[in-house]
Amino acid sequence: MQRCIIMKRFIPNQHGAWSMLVLPFLFGMAASQATFLHIPLFLCWLLIYLFIFPLLQGVKTRRFDRYGPPLKVYGLLLLPFAAYLIVAEPKLLWFALPALPLFAVNLYYARAKNERALPNDIAGILLFCLMVFPVFYIGGGTDWGMAAELFLLALLYFVGTALYVKTIIREKNNPRYYYASVIYHGVFLLAGVVLFPSLTVPLMILLLRAAGLPKTRITPKRTGILEIGFSVMLYISVWVLYF
Repeated sequence: MQRCIIMKRFIPNQHGAWSMLVLPFLFGMAASQATFLHIPLFLCWLLIYLFIFPLLQGVKTRRFDRYGPPLKVYGLLLLPFAAYLIVAEPKLLWFALPALPLFAVNLYYARAKNERALPNDIAGILLFCLMVFPVFYIGGGTDWGMAAELFLLALLYFVGTALYVKTIIREKNNPRYYYASVIYHGVFLLAGVVLFPSLTVPLMILLLRAAGLPKTRITPKRTGILEIGFSVMLYISVWVLYF
């Protein structure tokens, strides 16, 4: 019981991060076919995320005496899933290559104790959204153009979310961030009319969210919970309207 309580402290509780973990994965499955290999792939992806969280915290704080135990636990859990996937689908290793420089950016900002910087957010978002492609490949997808569109949709959505969340929390008194978020979502909507015409209504809702909610007294916790709802809205919209 004590071990479970200790490990719980090293499980990330950012709602947006969990949405980024799941939504690109679901996009990749939606554009292909669900297969058995998606189960170990998701478990591997989840454990990579859980492993990276204490790793970055250790780099930031230089307290690997504190973060070493969860690193060992998550690393040991990760190894059999990673080994199984490499044996079953060796080409998956190619999909990991673009993630390496992005993770290097995360390490740099963790070392600098500036992990909330927008470039670091964007690097992390790119890393998460790239998951669309290995999931699509495992599912036997053939329309790589569609996979690229869903990757772009996820990327644009989460970059907008990063800007919007900053207007609620860290930059709530900074009007430049607010206007940047609203303008970004307006451009996203206009681009969506061309790139994702069937998703115009959900993109309009995201624009209204960016413009309206920062003017309320919404709390960070409620913002995070609502972001899960917006992610579900986008996924259902893609599933129902896009295909």
